Amino acid sequence: MEATVLLEYGWVLLVLIGLEGILAADNAVVLAVMVKHLPVEDRKKALFYGLLGAFIFRIGSLFLISYLVNVWQVQAIGAVYLIFIAMHHLYKKYTSKDQLPEAHMPAAKGSGFWMTVVKVEVADIAFAVDSMLAAVVLAKTLPTTGWFSVGDIDGAQFIVMFLGGFIGVVIMRFAAHMFVDLLQKRPSLETAAFFIVGWVGVKLAVFTLAHPSIGVIPHEFPESTLWKLIFWGVLLGIVAAGFLFSKDKNKVQEEV
Repeated sequence: MEATVLLEYGWVLLVLIGLEGILAADNAVVLAVMVKHLPVEDRKKALFYGLLGAFIFRIGSLFLISYLVNVWQVQAIGAVYLIFIAMHHLYKKYTSKDQLPEAHMPAAKGSGFWMTVVKVEVADIAFAVDSMLAAVVLAKTLPTTGWFSVGDIDGAQFIVMFLGGFIGVVIMRFAAHMFVDLLQKRPSLETAAFFIVGWVGVKLAVFTLAHPSIGVIPHEFPESTLWKLIFWGVLLGIVAAGFLFSKDKNKVQEEV
């Protein structure tokens, strides 16, 4: 693999790690609330079993998506979903009142151990859909290597998708507290993450409109240098704006 292609793959993987981390932070808080009624040792087991099942679901879904990714109806549904959840999050953030603190969030009272495991699994599966779709779309921007194929996905692209899903589960289980701390200091980063999700949805919409069965825009456009410059330029702008405009809450409180 050429050095430039390797760098491109590395960059996309870093973007996925950051996106997975920020999206997983709030999710990890929710999962913690779901298991907090259990004894300490059972909490760890419930999270482990629940996330293990969710990881198996993620991998199975990746294989399924790999065979359906070029079906324009699937692309259209994915694009609408990603744009919707981004707009829904931003709408709630800017129109709703402050959410209840964690201590007042409803717990899963009365749930036994295995029922809690099932709830953790279902919750992580729901959380995983947006990040999995984003991973697929970002991986599809990478150049093909021709090593092998998984469905309609190049083998190297599939490896990036797999690593993104695996890292997402690892972050949910072990590293989420670091991203929770980061979001507590710079809460605007979560908004930037959902802007990225929405922008990835726009990219998937471009793929849909360029599909041979639709033909609204030229089929070659999604692979063109112009579109790649636009896509990555906007994505980098969102990341930069997220850091520039997210003030450290601790410093703001000290100034006040």
